[in-house]
Amino acid sequence: MKIAYVTTYDARDVRQWSGTGYYVPQSLKNQSLLVEYIGPLREKYSRLFKVKKLLYSSFFRKRYLKDREPLILKHYGYQVSERLSSLNPDIVFSPGTIPIAYLECSQPIVFWTDATFAGIVNFYPEFSNLCQETIKNGNAMEQSALARCKLAIYSSEWAAKTAIENYNVNPEKVKVVPFGANIEGHKEIDDIKLILESKPRNKCKLLFLGVDWFRKGGNIALEVTKQLNQGGITAELTVVGCQPVVDGSLPSYVKVLGFINKSTQEGRQQLDKLITESHFLILPSTADCTPIVFCEANSFGVPCISTNVGGIPTVIKDGLNGKLFSRTAEISDYCKFISDLVSNYSQYQSLALSSFNEYQKRLNWSVAGKTVKSLLKELN
Repeated sequence: MKIAYVTTYDARDVRQWSGTGYYVPQSLKNQSLLVEYIGPLREKYSRLFKVKKLLYSSFFRKRYLKDREPLILKHYGYQVSERLSSLNPDIVFSPGTIPIAYLECSQPIVFWTDATFAGIVNFYPEFSNLCQETIKNGNAMEQSALARCKLAIYSSEWAAKTAIENYNVNPEKVKVVPFGANIEGHKEIDDIKLILESKPRNKCKLLFLGVDWFRKGGNIALEVTKQLNQGGITAELTVVGCQPVVDGSLPSYVKVLGFINKSTQEGRQQLDKLITESHFLILPSTADCTPIVFCEANSFGVPCISTNVGGIPTVIKDGLNGKLFSRTAEISDYCKFISDLVSNYSQYQSLALSSFNEYQKRLNWSVAGKTVKSLLKELN
């Protein structure tokens, strides 16, 4: 089976879309599917829409998104259609709806993504305060993509639900397949047991991995660490990906490492070491689709602490690979969960081993690729 893998960017570059755009086709190739890349695509009328964006911002104080413009999207479709004529694939596949929204082709269209336009409007800050033109274009684009596709795969139940509820799509062609961990190499259960034995038992090491301090809940992670220390638990917080926004100076138990480029060998090794040494990944997001970092943490036997929002509940299951809290939860609720496990290390070890089991069972690209391959075979 030959797959035409369509992206607006170069999907062979692991730095794109946190690596997910790279690992999706790798998961298909590992299932003996032939993958031909189409992308990057040229963006037509770019200068015109930059001016339009400036006008909306300056005069209406509204956010305008040029990547939902029909003229740009239809030109993407034209470019893809031209390439398809020479490749002659069995299926057109994309990790998003943007490059295939207005594609005209004879092959079945499939996409595998983490959100719908309707799902992220007024959910993510960058999709808030949108102008009416962008909202209209975005919904029309999503509706067109769902009408044209034979199969719409989402990485969470939340995303699938927003598609069915907002775009009148046939539920039978909507499927849920979680993404895998964007890592190279795989550990075995004995490796995880050794890691657990090497972790310190006289302190709790929390890891915050996120580029947006507020949306990813950095302020909550910091307060949890503070109150744990005040309650007699020696806790450390390592912050990677952003600079904490706080009044005054940071306490000594907070370590800020900034951005680490995981596409380099040095960066990947540094991140792996940080995850290995941590007791918990803490990411109490106010808005999120399906953060791959949870899968990555679980691959090291590290349980995740987060919030019950967006697509996160598809990845994190209470008592299996972490704990989810409501957005209105008290800091003391987080602290009790952590302190109870820290004071009973055998219970923590059980959760850590269960977290690794969740990674092995469902949160890796091998399982995801096999599932998607079986769905694709059903189309023929």
